[in-house]
Amino acid sequence: MRAAEGTAGAHRGDEVGPIAAVALSASSVQAGAAFGATLFPLIGPFGVTGMRQVVSAITLLAIARPPLLRLGARRLTPAVLLGVVLVGMNFSLYSAVQRIGLGLGVTVEFLGPLAIALLGAGRTSGRATAARIGCAALALAGVVLITDPLTGARTDAVGLAFGGAAAVLWAAYILLNQRAGALPGVTGTAVAGLTGTVLTLPVLVVLLLAVPREALPHVLLLGVVTGVLSSALPYSVDLLVLRRMPRSLFGMLQSLHPVAAAVFGLLVLGQVLGAVQVAGVAAVCAANVLAVLATRRRR
Repeated sequence: MRAAEGTAGAHRGDEVGPIAAVALSASSVQAGAAFGATLFPLIGPFGVTGMRQVVSAITLLAIARPPLLRLGARRLTPAVLLGVVLVGMNFSLYSAVQRIGLGLGVTVEFLGPLAIALLGAGRTSGRATAARIGCAALALAGVVLITDPLTGARTDAVGLAFGGAAAVLWAAYILLNQRAGALPGVTGTAVAGLTGTVLTLPVLVVLLLAVPREALPHVLLLGVVTGVLSSALPYSVDLLVLRRMPRSLFGMLQSLHPVAAAVFGLLVLGQVLGAVQVAGVAAVCAANVLAVLATRRRR
């Protein structure tokens, strides 16, 4: 009896760790996004994207020190593709945030991992499929409420298109990150950061040269903070978590991102939530709880 209870407790502990890590990752990403958004007037969305890539590459390469020649091109290919996807995803998201705001931009982007969750539900059967689809529907209802459509939220067509592109690339990020996780440690994320740096550094240098000299220290400092919070820390956490968590559950738990975006949009950018948006946050949180409970019962 005690042995069975101890095994169940250990199993719950094994679940809590990865779920808490996903929550930390989501909070870190959105805090960094909020700080990065304050730099748009000076270096624009692409400049913030480039800063994230440079900081991520420097930090993770120093930690991982990957033996690139020994690993070979074939093993590194998923990580290189991951770097290309990250550049496109970050630039698309920041371009959306610039036009339609952090909460709405992240909400549209969330449709990517939500699609991964639905595809995961499609490979199950019976009650498990119904539970996952129900959780996905609840999460979708929540993110719609976060946009507060009843008060006429802005619907800039270009901004929504950028958000849709970010959604597709976020789904690709989940798929590629799991493959890049086959590399030791955080090597996959480090290589992805290096790839992104190569792609963005030339334009970033030009943008930084155009920044007024008195504002440059501020830009560099916030750029480092954005890079650590939005790239180096969360992408490494995601890579490690995906080794222990099913991809469909990871995709479902990404619904924490709209919640975190709403919170840090308020704290950093002064974006106040209305009652309908608070209801949306509650719905998304409930979807996460139900998804975790359904997964535990299935196990």
